[in-house]
Order: sequence, then structure tokens, then C-alpha cells
Amino acid sequence: MKRFELAVPVNAQDHNLGASHAAVTVVEYGDFECPNCKQAAPAVKMLLERFPGRVRLVWRHFPLEEVHPHALGAALASEVAAGQGKFWPMHDLLFGDQRHLDAAHLRRHAQELELDLRRYDADMGDTVYLQRVREDIEGARASGVRSTPTFFVNGEIHDVSFGLQGLFDSVETALKKVR
Repeated sequence: MKRFELAVPVNAQDHNLGASHAAVTVVEYGDFECPNCKQAAPAVKMLLERFPGRVRLVWRHFPLEEVHPHALGAALASEVAAGQGKFWPMHDLLFGDQRHLDAAHLRRHAQELELDLRRYDADMGDTVYLQRVREDIEGARASGVRSTPTFFVNGEIHDVSFGLQGLFDSVETALKKVR
């Protein structure tokens, strides 16, 4: 069986939480309309609490447009929010209200985050944000991603189909290797 690795290295454009010098980097390819991604979101952030200063989380987009009709719009809204310095607050709002990801609700989220709404409206139609999401999708496919959420621990794909405890164990193992 082929073992997949992260095709696009973590870079300055990525959305990340945690120490930039962390020994372990966890990259998640996710979809804001995916119920499994919503379930994973709090657990993934718990990695930062469990391993303070030693783990960095990176989010990348992989909207499954064929099954989640609002996923691409939500990804775009998060990128527009990122342009105003509020990617992670938008990330959390989108998962917090996952059943309401149509354009009107996305704009309400932008308003709730006190984004510049004129800029938000203009940026939602700007192809630069669509290109950013498409680049994540291309990188995901090149890395062997087929579903969401898909995680990579220090560049190596990690299967979470049996639960997120395995992700925690994988991070712990990676930390032991760098000691």
C-alpha cells in the first residue's frame, strides 16, 4: 500500500495555530460543511493544550463540493476573513453554525466578526481567494487526500477513520522522535 506524504510543505500562506518553531506540525485538510471535520475541530485544538509550544496546527481547504454545496462558499468566506486577520474566528463560527453556510449566513458571520462588509462583499467575488482555495485542493490531491478530515503529522498522512485518539498517539510518537 502506498504511503502518502504532504506534497506542499507548510508555508507562510497557511493558517496556523501554535508555535511556529514547534517540533510537530499537524496539517488538516478540511471542509467547513463536513460533519466529521466539525467533530474533529475541538479535539484538534486540544492538541495545542496537551502539547503546549510543541505542536503547530495548520488548516488547509478541501471542500467536497459534490456532496457539500456550501463548502466552497464557506472556504471563500474564511479566506476573506483571513484577509482581515480573522481566519480562526471565522473557522470557529463556521463550524459552530454548520447548518447555515449559505451566502446570507456567511455575510452575517462576517458582520458578527466586525469585518469591513464593503471589503467582504468585494473580496467574496475576487478570484484571488478562489485561487487560494483551489491551490489547497490541488495540494491535497497531490498528497493523496480523498476525504475530510485528512491529517498529516510532520508530513506523513495519518488515518483517523478509527478515531482521533490515534492522532494524539501519532503526535506523541513524533514528539518522542525529536527529543
